[in-house]
Amino acid sequence: MPSGNVIRGTRIGSAPERFDQRTEPAPRRPVVYWCRNDHRIEFLIAAEAEAPATWDCPRCGEPAGPDPGNPPGRVRTEPYKTHLAYVQERRTPEQAEALLAEALDTLRRRRGGT
Repeated sequence: MPSGNVIRGTRIGSAPERFDQRTEPAPRRPVVYWCRNDHRIEFLIAAEAEAPATWDCPRCGEPAGPDPGNPPGRVRTEPYKTHLAYVQERRTPEQAEALLAEALDTLRRRRGGT
């Protein structure tokens, strides 16, 4: 005996959805890039869109460019920085001492201290 929550006539996910016959896809154009490892990357973008200057190679991860004779160089990865490292870049030790003293004074006043 079938249950009452079956959708009859369709199998969801089993076949691609049919597009309306009166519509057509937006115009596209192929774009080709090459990386330092001589990998050729080709994909389609919208005809009116500007192609990016570089694209990551899906095979090796290196940056790729539109000129096969002069592909872009390797990207230098920045080392991981902690929050403290970023703060130290923005503030001098004197500024840090002043901010710390101000924060401690505020905390002492809130707690009723001197």
